[in-house]
Amino acid sequence: MDDPLTIGELAERSGVATSALRFYEDRGLLRPERTAAGHRRYPRAALRRVAFIVFAQRVGLTLEEIGSELARLPTDRVPRAAEWERLSGPWTARIDRRIAELQRLRDGLTKCIGCGCLSLETCALANPGDRLGARGPGPRRWLEDPAEVG
Repeated sequence: MDDPLTIGELAERSGVATSALRFYEDRGLLRPERTAAGHRRYPRAALRRVAFIVFAQRVGLTLEEIGSELARLPTDRVPRAAEWERLSGPWTARIDRRIAELQRLRDGLTKCIGCGCLSLETCALANPGDRLGARGPGPRRWLEDPAEVG
């Protein structure tokens, strides 16, 4: 069960395309061994690293952040539970912010989608005098905490 995986096997087991695996390798996120013929061989622990990359991207980490986080994990074995917990613990606040943002987006779908969200000068109901425009560009009601937007 410790046999290394080919790129095709890693793609099949992880659900990530071979092109994405090569991209992750180019970015230094994966480090396969090479056979004498130059073929990639991945340790089985690479399955966890790929899962981590996919999850971290969904959380909103950039590839640079993911690389920094992965550098803190062992490359020769599957990380232990305590190592994963130490790594992912600080993400809770980031996930909570993303959940709140998605809830605001969901709630905005059932309301007047233009009211203040794009800092429209014409919306006297939710954005009189374009006060949200002073807070910056874009959909202020969705980008900011509702308590801050007012």
